[in-house]
Amino acid sequence: MKQPWSISTTVRNPERIRDFLKIAKQLEWQVWNIENQIKFQTLLIQNRLYWFWNTQFYNWLTAEQVKLVDDIDREISFEQAKEIFEIKNYEDPAMRWRQSLNPIKKLWFVYIKNNILYFSDLWNLFIQENYDIWEIFFKCFVKLQFPNLWTSDFSVKDWFNIKPFIWTLHLINQVNLKWEKLWNKPVWIKKNEFCLFALTLINYTDIEKIADKIINLRNKLKWKTKKEQKEIFETFEFAYVKEFLWIEDKTKIQKAIKNLWDYWDNAIRYFRLTRFIHIRWGWFHIDLEQRRSLELQELLNKYNWSIDDFSNKDEYFEYLADINKPVLPWEEPTKLNWIIKNLFVEIKKLETSLNIEEIKQKEISKFSSKELQKYIEELREYRTKLQNKINYKESQNLEKVEEYINTLKNIYDLDNRPLELEKYATFSLEALNDALQIKPNYPVWDDNEPINTAPGWKPDIECYYQSYNAICEVTMLKDRSQWYNEWQPIMRHLRDFETTFNKDSYCLFIAPKIHQDTLNTFWFSVKYEYQGKKQKIVPISINQFVEILEVLHHFKSNWKKFSHEYLKNLYDNILEVDNFSSSLDWETNIPNKIKSWKENILSN
Repeated sequence: MKQPWSISTTVRNPERIRDFLKIAKQLEWQVWNIENQIKFQTLLIQNRLYWFWNTQFYNWLTAEQVKLVDDIDREISFEQAKEIFEIKNYEDPAMRWRQSLNPIKKLWFVYIKNNILYFSDLWNLFIQENYDIWEIFFKCFVKLQFPNLWTSDFSVKDWFNIKPFIWTLHLINQVNLKWEKLWNKPVWIKKNEFCLFALTLINYTDIEKIADKIINLRNKLKWKTKKEQKEIFETFEFAYVKEFLWIEDKTKIQKAIKNLWDYWDNAIRYFRLTRFIHIRWGWFHIDLEQRRSLELQELLNKYNWSIDDFSNKDEYFEYLADINKPVLPWEEPTKLNWIIKNLFVEIKKLETSLNIEEIKQKEISKFSSKELQKYIEELREYRTKLQNKINYKESQNLEKVEEYINTLKNIYDLDNRPLELEKYATFSLEALNDALQIKPNYPVWDDNEPINTAPGWKPDIECYYQSYNAICEVTMLKDRSQWYNEWQPIMRHLRDFETTFNKDSYCLFIAPKIHQDTLNTFWFSVKYEYQGKKQKIVPISINQFVEILEVLHHFKSNWKKFSHEYLKNLYDNILEVDNFSSSLDWETNIPNKIKSWKENILSN
């Protein structure tokens, strides 16, 4: 059946794939039969990795099972997890088993050979604490092709002959070139264009035709009102999907269109982790990362034809399992030297803007290719540090503080809200005071824009001050899933942070609102203990964080300095809980504490 290509939508957050891998590792070298498939699904439930963030999971569970699931301090036995799975009475249990393995199977972290479950070298990279998420997903997607010898999905009989990641790059490049030839300003690939055209590009021979369709559609939309553009696009979209799928059923066409938007979201979440895709204008435009222009051009030149041929499954497997394959076209001294030269030009511009001169180029004439690649990564890390310094410098401007306030007030207007909250919380903490360093832990693109939220084993943001340190954890969750997803990692991150530094250590927790279960858990940690010792966790809403920024705005408007000690005073005031008998009392008084702090600090 003809269909668009897609990346598995079972696991949308790449971080969760690591957890799935750890569970699947228990079944390595075992027969992938129904018994072990049930065992895998049961282990996911036992370790609270399957659907526990979704209220639908509680359907059909007994009161005792709900209580067990909700009590994070209680371990779920294998037998109890199996009972939970069985009581769900899924219409197609086998589909559930396949779906749970699909994300790690389709990306070749695991593979099934002769009905035995094996792990590839990518597993060894991804499971490391300091893993390089760029290398992992780039290695996955540069090899991804449809059809392939390990899956029946997207087969030859369905007209597939494509490497989705590579030909997405080709399509964006072709559209950019064609659009600029018509003397237009580049607008890259729009989100709706990606949904409709990139996901239905299933054969590389159609690249020119589809690029032309995008240009023709843009010309039809030119000079039209927004209402007219919407009507024209929706009419075109329906006709295009109808023709692509060769179906007449209106309901099926509408469902297919909805699926395209779902597939788009997941594909971009993963593709952008390669650092070759750049998102512009709040997720509305998808572009190529121009700071890797040489690598991009070499990639497009090398992969500009059909999928790779393999004589058998074993040969294909060896290719997928080898972390050193394929040899990338820029991994030779001349081209690596060119990348280094261009990085130095960019670094020098950044240093000039900061009025510093710190870096000197190494003598690289005798460097091997591996040494040159390592040096390139060092230079890119240094460039990121310079960009962070520029961000900090810019954050001190009054106009930037106003931007942060307005963005946080309107956070629900943004597309990728969790990532945007992490980003603007970082900027706001940089703006707030005289920190020694504000260190976000999210991975970044070459232009220092965050790619993804911070990995689960690190705090979202680390804050270093003269008299104390802090971490900041943020979430857009506001229902009970906030408690399930956040409380244990936050308390663990803070404890690890406390033991690393010989200073007072705080945790600022920011969410749209603090769920009562989350507050109850933090209350116990603040009032009594976590692992035998009290913690300093300050839970506030996004609106309350904005109130703090508004105080900063007042200071800057009056040319006053906002010291980090002011923030510490607020934290300490909120953490005065001795006179409160319950978390409800604490919650009620946090707004009063903030109000009192504001009045006191503004009166000085």
